[in-house]
Amino acid sequence: MTEDFRQAYLRFIDQTLETGVVWNLIHTDGFAICESEQSADISVMPFWSSKAEAQAACIDEWQEYQPNPLEFDDFIDHWLHGMAEDEVYVGINWSDELAGVEIEPVILIDDLLAEDE
Repeated sequence: MTEDFRQAYLRFIDQTLETGVVWNLIHTDGFAICESEQSADISVMPFWSSKAEAQAACIDEWQEYQPNPLEFDDFIDHWLHGMAEDEVYVGINWSDELAGVEIEPVILIDDLLAEDE
């Protein structure tokens, strides 16, 4: 049985707080981003709580991408706040089929900071 989206989300929070690192995908053209599966006019940038999971997403149209580590504070202060301003959603611990949670950055910020207390 595969992990459901809620479990993947909660695991992301736990692992991120434990390691202090999140992972996205980078290429010479920039960072991996795609259209939302849930909202027509929204883009989503995916992040993972482990390098191995990020690496597993480097297939098909993202095969030229590489996992890129981000420190927790930078992720919160720069990435998530900037994504909120740009109205870009966050993809959380997507499966290797690129399926998973799509959430507004401010919700993730609140959840991370609430658990970090």
